[in-house]
Amino acid sequence: MTFEPGARTAWHTHPLGQTLLVVAGLGRVQRDGGPVEEVRPGDIVWFEPDEKHWHGAAPGRAMSHVALAEMKDGKVVDWLEHVTDEQYRG
Repeated sequence: MTFEPGARTAWHTHPLGQTLLVVAGLGRVQRDGGPVEEVRPGDIVWFEPDEKHWHGAAPGRAMSHVALAEMKDGKVVDWLEHVTDEQYRG
């Protein structure tokens, strides 16, 4: 998946967790209650099961990643509220 500069997901969770493999560009991830973190090609990010988080591209830079998440009881993701610009900026 590729995110254009500044684009990001909404907050969300995965019932069995999620792994991101960053393959290009510069990105951002944040876990609920934690700091905004920068991610680069070669980085592997693991989100725990049901851990509220978001991910996307950095301002001015696109980011591509491969996202891996397994299905539990027919569900892979629970989408939540949008990430505000303030949250995105950290």
